[in-house]
Amino acid sequence: MEAVKLLEKKKKLDWEYDEEADVLYLSFGKPRKAVGVDIGEGVVVRYDEQRGEVVGLTILGIRSKLGQHLGKRS
Repeated sequence: MEAVKLLEKKKKLDWEYDEEADVLYLSFGKPRKAVGVDIGEGVVVRYDEQRGEVVGLTILGIRSKLGQHLGKRS
């Protein structure tokens, strides 16, 4: 079984932040059909099954996640 190409360089990174829902969407390369895999702690990996590549991430509650870490730096 071929390993998932997680570390392969991506040519393009697009992102969108939904402030009302506090969700960050990251897409690697051109948008394409993918399945979402919930890996826990509010992170969903978008995965192209045919190519064996991660094509994006969805991070729920990103503001609170960052706040927990950034607040510790003071």
